[in-house]
Amino acid sequence: MRTLMLALALSTLGGCALWMPQPDPNQAWIELVPRDETELKAVAVDQRPLNDHRYFQVTPGSHQLGMHYRFEVGAANVGGDSEALERNCRLTLDYDSFDAGARYRLVAGGYGFRPWARLYDQHDQLLARASERGCGGVATR
Repeated sequence: MRTLMLALALSTLGGCALWMPQPDPNQAWIELVPRDETELKAVAVDQRPLNDHRYFQVTPGSHQLGMHYRFEVGAANVGGDSEALERNCRLTLDYDSFDAGARYRLVAGGYGFRPWARLYDQHDQLLARASERGCGGVATR
């Protein structure tokens, strides 16, 4: 019975990946890579909202990417005997040289209370850094 449940769970997870669209060779594909146990969502391209928050796909050229990044601020950064806190931040990243058919990685993380995101090409070359556009209130988890 356990084997059946495990097989069912694994097949369900694999099925989620099947729903990810194929990259359009006429556009640039931006994969989202949050760090550790955080959440990174694509929300807009050139200030136009996106329907799918799992990735960006853009035409060649210049674009502004909007994202939400949720991460935990460790107790050591909060101070005293406090518990870890969660932040939900908005970030934007401007890049003017997206290439058709190219794959990019948008990596996000946080230092203390500050979020960060960086855009890399397929050769792991740093191309651009995001700007923080505001964070929601800090709330206990």
